[in-house]
Amino acid sequence: MLFLLDGTSPLEPFPDPEKAEINPDGLLAVGGDLAPERIVQAYRQGIFPWYDESQPILWWSPDPRMVLFPDELHVSRSMRKLLRRKKFSVTFDQAFGQVIRACAEPRSHEPGTWLTQEMILAWEALHEQGIAHSVEAWRDGKLVGGLYGNALGSLFFGESMFSREANASKVAFICLVRSLVHSGYELIDCQVYTEHLASLGARMIPRKQFLARLKKSLRIPVSFPREVSCA
Repeated sequence: MLFLLDGTSPLEPFPDPEKAEINPDGLLAVGGDLAPERIVQAYRQGIFPWYDESQPILWWSPDPRMVLFPDELHVSRSMRKLLRRKKFSVTFDQAFGQVIRACAEPRSHEPGTWLTQEMILAWEALHEQGIAHSVEAWRDGKLVGGLYGNALGSLFFGESMFSREANASKVAFICLVRSLVHSGYELIDCQVYTEHLASLGARMIPRKQFLARLKKSLRIPVSFPREVSCA
């Protein structure tokens, strides 16, 4: 059943994610707005916005859900060698605006982008509130890769990543996961399946299991790491 949200009430409750459509998988609601209060409420219920410029705001909670349990992070032998070489330097929250705009750039294998200007501005507002964070990979002073996402409780919700050099986003992601472990994070939400994330150890779990883990994680507030740990 598809629910219509009121665009004038940011604190309007979301419907139960278990009522999401089966086809297309996980589509739950349409409309509303991208006020920070609404976005935070959505993520606390395992719901996220995903749409393109030709569509209204669409809210999703797919089943199954792609997640990474930090202790299941897979780092290949070649990636371990690359990390030891320190080809890239990694930082947190040093260039959020650049990272999210790089994630919005068209890619050769995709006709457009789901990262609309409306979403960019909404996530910049979340960043100013300390909810959204960026991870940057640099080489010779140039931003060559990275990712961004939201942190709530002890769960990090990954949103998007980009690479301008081979393996830059993988290095950024590995350093993020290892740093999150040191800070007490228990789960990384990857939303939907991609081969890139699967190669790093992410896997699909039932939505019901994800929602249970989310509920538990929200009761364990931890701080997003300030220092990067790639080891």
